[in-house]
Amino acid sequence: MTNMNLNRMLAVLAMMVAGGAQGAEMPELARKMNCTACHDIDKTIVGPSWISVAKKYKGVTSFTFDDKDYPLVEGLMMKVSKGGTGNWITTPYPMPANDAMGTKQDEIRELVTFILDLKK
Repeated sequence: MTNMNLNRMLAVLAMMVAGGAQGAEMPELARKMNCTACHDIDKTIVGPSWISVAKKYKGVTSFTFDDKDYPLVEGLMMKVSKGGTGNWITTPYPMPANDAMGTKQDEIRELVTFILDLKK
């Protein structure tokens, strides 16, 4: 089992023990990648709460990025990686690119998967 899979399992287990998404803690990776400057698990800061993101995409199987459809996780990874606007009306500020060079895709996938798992 890779560290990424182990970390994901531990995060989901912690969320379940804590009583669901509201009890989930922000993963250390989110702090390291500075996601916490704009996002929180259950509160809107500059960007939407991650629970709101999970609810928005519950049951959704694809995501359109730059006018092209992708499987949901891959499309959201592109959005997180390259940034942009247009998916949320909560803020006038665009999401900055978090991995424009594509060197952190494993970490981006881990965070996107964590966020989507909050809907459970």
